[in-house]
Amino acid sequence: MTVSAEETTTVQVHRVYIRATPQAVWDAITKPGWSEKYGYRCASELDPRAGGTYRVLSSDEMRCHGAPEQIIEGEITEADPPRKLVQTYRMLFSPELAGEPFTRLTYEIEEEPYGGVTRLTVTHDVTGAPAHAAQVAGEISEAGGGWSLVLSDLKTLLETGEAMTNQPT
Repeated sequence: MTVSAEETTTVQVHRVYIRATPQAVWDAITKPGWSEKYGYRCASELDPRAGGTYRVLSSDEMRCHGAPEQIIEGEITEADPPRKLVQTYRMLFSPELAGEPFTRLTYEIEEEPYGGVTRLTVTHDVTGAPAHAAQVAGEISEAGGGWSLVLSDLKTLLETGEAMTNQPT
């Protein structure tokens, strides 16, 4: 029996512990200007309320390599600041990615009982979207490190004040 991507649930879970408050983590995920400081360094627009929109714009460097102006789109389905954000998520880098269904992205932000540490869990349900799954898992070498890179860079930025990556700012 052959199982297609539509018949199989594919969920990726990424977790990082950050020496920062839950509010600082929430702000870095949702506030204007923060997304340009870590990860792929792209401007994002996010309205952190149920029904709010989410979009990410490509960087100048990405556009020089043929990326469209808007590279990610979605809608916020649940917002509980500074604890939880759930949204739909679809990349638009290529016709293949844009043709896949929206995926579901969940951020869970929990304060740990020791020393000002926050646990950030990112759960990305990429069921039925194999190109998205490969992209966000960091399996496409020319496309960066996916969620592992983004979350590592976010952690470094919040803990040291400087991003880890050498991406242009």
